[in-house]
Amino acid sequence: MEAGDFKDFAKAMTDYITEYLENIRDRQVVPSVKPGYLRPLVPEQAPQQAEPWTAVMADIERVVMSGVTHWHSPRFHAYFPTANSYPAIVADMLSGAIACIGFTWIASPACTELEVVMLDWLGQMLGLPEQFLARSGGEGGGVIQGTASEATLVALLGAKARTIQRVKEQHPDWTDTQILSKLVGYCNKQAHSSVERAGLLGGVKLRTLRPDNKHRLRGDTLKDAIEEDLKNGLIPFYVVATLGTTSSCAFDVLDELGDVCNSHDIWLHVDAAYAGSAFICPEYRYLMKGVEKADSFNFNPHKWMLVNFDCSTMWLKNPRWVVDAFNVDPLYLKHDHQGAAPDYRHWQIPLGRRFRALKLWFVLRLYGIENLQKHIRKQIGLAHYFEEFCNKDDRFEIYEEVTMGLVCFRLKGDNEINEELLRHINGRGKIHLVPSKIDDVYFLRLAICSRFTENSDIDLSWEEIKSCADEVLKGVSKN
Repeated sequence: MEAGDFKDFAKAMTDYITEYLENIRDRQVVPSVKPGYLRPLVPEQAPQQAEPWTAVMADIERVVMSGVTHWHSPRFHAYFPTANSYPAIVADMLSGAIACIGFTWIASPACTELEVVMLDWLGQMLGLPEQFLARSGGEGGGVIQGTASEATLVALLGAKARTIQRVKEQHPDWTDTQILSKLVGYCNKQAHSSVERAGLLGGVKLRTLRPDNKHRLRGDTLKDAIEEDLKNGLIPFYVVATLGTTSSCAFDVLDELGDVCNSHDIWLHVDAAYAGSAFICPEYRYLMKGVEKADSFNFNPHKWMLVNFDCSTMWLKNPRWVVDAFNVDPLYLKHDHQGAAPDYRHWQIPLGRRFRALKLWFVLRLYGIENLQKHIRKQIGLAHYFEEFCNKDDRFEIYEEVTMGLVCFRLKGDNEINEELLRHINGRGKIHLVPSKIDDVYFLRLAICSRFTENSDIDLSWEEIKSCADEVLKGVSKN
């Protein structure tokens, strides 16, 4: 494809994307296809000769869109949001055109330096302590990971390296294997499954601790677990505090956990994957009280801050522990400016990395902090708007306090009736929800996901839920 064809193709695609997003509420949220639907729609082999780009465009609806779940539909309320905006889409185009692999500073200086500055911009927006920012002149700084799952694993490996070094200084005769067998980490029972997975990948024990009646992990619970493990000869080394759990958006009491971790010299990692975006609004920062006691902090602008996937931002007070854990430095990756700027290959699991800082730069400049705050506040307002509907209908109950853009609700009654309600809702296909379960209580989650969602969309979603509840309860009364 030559430049002329590219211009025509790109213009046609831009028009298509714009039409798709601006009219997305007209599409069925979840497709009605079955596994294997796509294979009969395309040839068995790749074409020998090049096809015109117009042929590809003609097949998008038939092959791709017929099997797409429309995450940006205003009536998609499952999981958590995945961010999307025109500035981020354009930034990804430029990143694709530059196509650098920014594993070292010299591999593309702008790729590294823009990331350093953008993580400082964003850290200031959140109100992170200066120790986490490169501009402080200390050791701290930020990095863009692919996902919060990667950030949790990176922090765990840094904590493991730090603890092994400390224990070896105290017990020079102990081997790495002996020390590893004693390491133990901790998290809320409601923490994301990726925390448990990080323990498996890191080869260490992880204990899930019971939260309080508001599903928050408290300092006393952590303290008791640590003291028990110390008595049993184990070495506590890592704690994950979740700010905004996946099941119900509960917030661990970070301030208390920080005191416990600091008193025992344990690495504290903060996973604020979804809710962290809200901290750009000062009125929600009380939920991150105690963040200055953490060693690492992570959230996903690609969830709720209009930056397209993937962009998971992570800050480290002392990156050297991660750098030391990951440092493999062959001659072909050395350069004359080592040490003067980060070589981000040492801050992450993969070697290669795309120019993701462009997405942050474009979004922060073309929206501005004020409009990003308005976006977050509007979506939280929409969640409270839906909450009011539930509160006014005495057949329903709210399961968890609504603090962000997630409402956990259920029909009063047993789990089976709520399972039937969800089957009706998703079976009709007008809106899409997913469930969760805590302490054997099954409930439905309605997340405000799309930047296009308005009050009228919540009205429609509520009417659909209410109609399905009528059907379910009618069937129960007949039985």
